[in-house]
Amino acid sequence: MKKNIHPDYHEIEVVMTDGTKFKTRSTWGKKGDVLNLDIDPKSHPAWNAGEKKLVDTQGQISKFAKRYKNYKKKNEKEVKETIAQSESKINKDKN
Repeated sequence: MKKNIHPDYHEIEVVMTDGTKFKTRSTWGKKGDVLNLDIDPKSHPAWNAGEKKLVDTQGQISKFAKRYKNYKKKNEKEVKETIAQSESKINKDKN
């Protein structure tokens, strides 16, 4: 077997979203590093039957909500205008 081709396999500490900690061995980081998880089986809806909601740590959910908050209102307004125009055309055609 070739020497010095395998990554360093060492002990790290993993911190779950609820603050619980455990030690494991990994090739991630350096010996003694702490890995803080943003999502884990205790917090992700796919693993806990939707009981908990995701924490928006990076603000992506709020950015999305802000960007599209008026989308439905604009769409409804356009639909109403289109219906009004169609009704006025129909009324003109009848007369």
